Amino acid sequence: MMRTRPLKVALLGCGVVGSEVARIMTTHADDLAARIGAPVELAGIAVRRPDRVREGVPAELVTTDATALVKRGDIDVVIEVIGGIEPARALITAAFEHGASVVSANKALVAADGAALHAAAEANGADLYYEAAVAGAIPLVRPLRESLAGDKVNRVLGIVNGTTNFILDKMDSTGAGYSEALDEATALGYAEADPTADVEGFDAAAKAAILAGIAFHTRVTIDDVHREGLTEVTAADIASAQRMGCTVKLLAICERAADGASVTARVHPAMIPLTHPLASVREAYNAVFVEADAAGQLMFYGPGAGGSPTASAVLGDLVAVCRNKLSGTTGPGESAYTRLPVSPMGAVITRYHISLDVADKPGVLAQVATIFAEHGVSIDTVRQQGKDGEASLVIVTHRAADAALSSTVGALRELDTVRGVASIMRVEGE
Repeated sequence: MMRTRPLKVALLGCGVVGSEVARIMTTHADDLAARIGAPVELAGIAVRRPDRVREGVPAELVTTDATALVKRGDIDVVIEVIGGIEPARALITAAFEHGASVVSANKALVAADGAALHAAAEANGADLYYEAAVAGAIPLVRPLRESLAGDKVNRVLGIVNGTTNFILDKMDSTGAGYSEALDEATALGYAEADPTADVEGFDAAAKAAILAGIAFHTRVTIDDVHREGLTEVTAADIASAQRMGCTVKLLAICERAADGASVTARVHPAMIPLTHPLASVREAYNAVFVEADAAGQLMFYGPGAGGSPTASAVLGDLVAVCRNKLSGTTGPGESAYTRLPVSPMGAVITRYHISLDVADKPGVLAQVATIFAEHGVSIDTVRQQGKDGEASLVIVTHRAADAALSSTVGALRELDTVRGVASIMRVEGE
């Protein structure tokens, strides 16, 4: 039998995502009630600019006093889609203290302070759900946290930022340079006016921290994630990848060490073979590849951002949290029992693609090969091109530690015959 008294929901933020959440809650009210077992009522919407026209949003629900809204004793669930660290953190904490559960899309806050938020939720018998914080409409948090809870996840490898994937896809398919591809992404609305969070990898790093923490049952914050953006990726890098039968993607990579004693989390551009499933992810789409002991290889694919996709994930969490409210239970909280340390980037082992500008004369290749050997980095392939006294060496290594490769490159820079290191890129996904 359906409960007649509605569950009351407070919405913090009514921008692109928040307005879509409000619209769906209104237009799909009957379906949501049937799925939850009780009606849900939008009881208030906190915004910064109340005079802005918001089509379909009841004006009487709009308030600028977010603190008063979350502290109302009758609010059952708070949906937070304002983003950033503060005031989101204070508002979410206040919501817990006043008996409400929270659904959030705030990747930055969860990645920076997830442990404290989970502790506050647990202390107050509340839920904290954040499916929308990682990959938009793609169900990823819940499968890792629940469906794979009985398995051992060893690796999570993914494209988790649509803006950067669009840029790299255009560079690959059209031969455009980075700036030209970014301009197109901006014109089409895929890139913000200030794209720093996307192109410098901050957005993907926050998502990597969340994924690593859930996948490996340990605490990982954004400060633990090695981060490199794509602003230094050139058309020449893309062309080199194509000659190798690869493409370039900005990847979030979370791995459990072979001995199981530590984990790593990193975000950086990498070449991946065209045969890998992630290579075919085009435009602004996201995809995440999960490798687990029993389940094997799984791939999650779909739109990773935008108002409607993100709202879909928020509403999915809302249904789950409301069901928990009705049954007097809470869903899964933080699972950090393994307490695994996060290893530095220097310990990561992978392959590398290095392009060197060198003097075009006998013995240069031998000098370079000697440096690699002295630092314990094995060379897989070498391609050399020369003209008018200058040449380029393109070297692909076997798997080596990042620290060993860094010391190798440092030694190469000391050679008189090496004019410069044109680019270094990791090769992943094999």
